[in-house]
Amino acid sequence: MLQEFKAFIAKGNVLDLAVAVIIGAAFATIVASLTGDIVMPLFGSVSGGTDFANNFSLLGAIPESFKGDPSSYAELKAAGVAVLGWGQFLTVLINFLILAFVIFLLVRYATKMMRQPNEAAAGPSEVDLLTEIRDELKRRP
Repeated sequence: MLQEFKAFIAKGNVLDLAVAVIIGAAFATIVASLTGDIVMPLFGSVSGGTDFANNFSLLGAIPESFKGDPSSYAELKAAGVAVLGWGQFLTVLINFLILAFVIFLLVRYATKMMRQPNEAAAGPSEVDLLTEIRDELKRRP
């Protein structure tokens, strides 16, 4: 079983997958920054200058013992207050859509690049070539 495991790990596909996971995690961090630091602040300034990720609706009462900022989603959530964080959800949703779109573009580009060498190598088939040779030989006396 150990030999099978070594053979499995040594396969290129497993190593490619490991590299893809690491690059994907780093790429997700970049997209999260793009969403949180650029897209959502721009969207927030258009919608009134608020931090969009901090938009929420209270679902319960704030306890008397709460000493934080009652307008802070993070503080209310940390204190266990029932809040509906629709702004944070929308931020994460936009983050996902950006990431999915960029991955779509990458896969589309990679597919196109993988297809090009095959198309460039495409020419007459062996049957077509043999037919041409046969016809040329028939024409000669």
